[in-house]
Amino acid sequence: MVDRPETKNYRPSTSEQQPAISMKILHILDHSLPLQSGYSFRSQNIFKAQRKRGWDPVIVTSPKHEESWRRHSEREEMIDGFRYYRTGTIPHSSFSIVREVQLMRTLKKRIEEVIKIEKPDVLHAHSPILNGIPAVWIGHKFGIPTVYEVRAFWEDAAVDHRTYSQDSWKYKLVKTLEKWVCLKAERVAVLCEGLKDDLIRRGIPSEKLTVVFNGVNVEDFNSCEPDNEYRRAWGLSGKKVIGFVGSFYRYEGLDLLVEAFANLAESRSDLVLLLVGGGETEEELRRKVRELRLEGRVVIPGRIPHERISGVYALLDILAYPRYSMRLTDLVTPLKPLEAMAMGKALVASDVGGHRELIRHGHTGLLFPAGNVSSLTDALKCLIEDVRLRQNLQRQGSAWVQQEHNWDKTTAVYEEFYSKALERKTFPKLVH
Repeated sequence: MVDRPETKNYRPSTSEQQPAISMKILHILDHSLPLQSGYSFRSQNIFKAQRKRGWDPVIVTSPKHEESWRRHSEREEMIDGFRYYRTGTIPHSSFSIVREVQLMRTLKKRIEEVIKIEKPDVLHAHSPILNGIPAVWIGHKFGIPTVYEVRAFWEDAAVDHRTYSQDSWKYKLVKTLEKWVCLKAERVAVLCEGLKDDLIRRGIPSEKLTVVFNGVNVEDFNSCEPDNEYRRAWGLSGKKVIGFVGSFYRYEGLDLLVEAFANLAESRSDLVLLLVGGGETEEELRRKVRELRLEGRVVIPGRIPHERISGVYALLDILAYPRYSMRLTDLVTPLKPLEAMAMGKALVASDVGGHRELIRHGHTGLLFPAGNVSSLTDALKCLIEDVRLRQNLQRQGSAWVQQEHNWDKTTAVYEEFYSKALERKTFPKLVH
C-alpha cells in the first residue's frame, strides 16, 4: 500500500539572477528543433535564457540531426532568432565504429568553418561524446575554452535500446572516452546530482562540475483551458483521466501503467488512460491493450503538436511516471514531471533516483517502488479517492517548480561556469 502522507505547506527558497558578462557561445548539439525531443526543447530554452542574459548563442548540429530529421535541411537556418549551422549527412556504413569516426571528422570540419565565421569566446559541446571529442580537439587547436555538458550517459541509453550490453567492450570504451572528454574540457556541466556523483566516482574533480538542472518555461506551462477538440475526439467527457505525455521508451514502464490501469478499471467505469506520444514500445502497448480488452478505455492518439501540449495536460487529472530502475533512470532526472507540476497536476512516479531528485513524497507527488504494479495501482487509487491530497500536491508542486525550476534560475549558474572556463585558458587564441 502507498502511505497517505500528511500534507504541509512547502516553501521553496529563491535566489536572484546575477548580472551577465558579454560573450558569444558556440553550442554543439546532436540534434535540435525543428526535430521535437526533450533534448531539443532543453537546448532551445537554454539559448533563450542565455540571450536574456545578454549573451549570443549560436549553434552547430552534428550529422545525427539530418539522420533523425529525415528531411531537407538548409546549410544555415534561423529558428526563433537563433542561427543554426547544419553539418549535413555522412555516408552509410554497416560498421558503427567506422560511421562514428566519420561523423566526428565531419563535425570537426564543420565546427572549424563556423568558428572562422562566428569567432566564439567559448565552445559548449552537449553530449554525447561524438560532439565532445571533436569540440575538445578544435578548442585546443584554436585556443578557445571548451566546456562539455552531460545530459545522460550515452552508453547507458544504448543498453536500454539494446544496442549493446553493459559488459560489452563498446560500453567500456564509451565510458572511458566520456571520462577523457570530461578531463580535457575546461569545465563540465551535468543535468543532475546523480550524474555529478557518478562522474566524481570516475575520478572527475568535483570542483570542475556544475549542475544545470532542467527547467520549465512557465509561460508555456501553466494552468489553461482543456483542449475541447481533443476531449471530444478521445472520448474523455465526464471521465477521470490518468495520463502520460512523452516518448515511449522501454525504460518508461508504460507496460506497468497499462497493467495497473487494468486493475483499477475492473471497479471504476469512469476511468480513462491517455498515453500521448510515441516511440519504440508503441506497438507493444497497443497489443497489451488488446490483450487486456481495454479498447476504448486506453487512448493512444500518437504524437501531437507541441503548441497544444498545455491543453492536453489540462485534460488530465493524474500523471504517471512508472520508470523501471536501471542506471539511466537512477542517474538522470526527466523533464516531464516538472512540466506536470508546472501545470498544477498531481503525479505518481516510481522511486528511481532521477525521480527522487525532483519529487518529495507527499509534498510534490507520490512515489512507489519501481517495477511494482500493485504499488502503482495503490498510488493511483490513493490520488483518485483523496481529493484533498491531490489538491495539496497540485498546489505545492506548482509553487516549487515555478520558483526553483524556471529556466532563468536553473541556467543562472552558467555565469560562473563560463567565467571559470575562461580563467583556465592558458594557450594562445588563433581565431581572433
